[in-house]
Amino acid sequence: MAAAQFSTTDALTDPNSPLVNVSCFDLLLIELVPLAERMARAFEASLDGHGNNATGPTSSSSSSSSSTAVKRAVASGTSAQTASISGAAPEGAGANATSTPLALAADGLPSTTIFRDSVYVRLERLGFRVGEGLSERFSRDRPRFTDHLDVIKFLCKDVWTVVFKKQIDNLKTNHRGVFVLTDSKFRPFARMSMTTHAEAIVRAQPHLYFPCGIIRGVLSSLGIKATVQAETTELPSASFQIKTIPTKT
Repeated sequence: MAAAQFSTTDALTDPNSPLVNVSCFDLLLIELVPLAERMARAFEASLDGHGNNATGPTSSSSSSSSSTAVKRAVASGTSAQTASISGAAPEGAGANATSTPLALAADGLPSTTIFRDSVYVRLERLGFRVGEGLSERFSRDRPRFTDHLDVIKFLCKDVWTVVFKKQIDNLKTNHRGVFVLTDSKFRPFARMSMTTHAEAIVRAQPHLYFPCGIIRGVLSSLGIKATVQAETTELPSASFQIKTIPTKT
């Protein structure tokens, strides 16, 4: 009996033929949020003139680029609370900090606006780059997409299967550029549990930033500009709302 021949080309084009163990990718997704939060703390401390405190040192170039990104996000209103994630925190970007007590982050320190926006910018932009790469790799041999709905279906089936090993469970649209994607068993939430439901929802929100970036990256790669919002009201379910931005003529 002849041995089966392993084709590198098939492995690179078939989303069901991964080159990395699934558990490794799961661990990477789990560690992305804590890493971004540690970097956000270091960035926040550097703004106060304490860049070498216990949160760890950061390079000047990294702090500079992160500072620019966060400042642009805050200035444009593209913050974790207003643009891409709903339900992240009760207070708005311009709310008076003394009016309501600050929520605590996973490290036990206050979850300030600068901290949340810094975490969001890092994870969403990382996801955006991943989404662009996935789109370019898995859409190159497909027929040209004819409309936005075809692109969304490609995202729900092919891309979601590559990243999370399952398809989106539900897709709704108003046929006017708004799409709602629901994953009833969102993989990053599968092993997540907290002492209270409210705590679980708050801690789960940052884990939606990276997938939002993936969605936006896929759409951008295929010529669609959009904003992406995500929320969870009951673990392990997650929903993503996509609003496409009409092109100016």
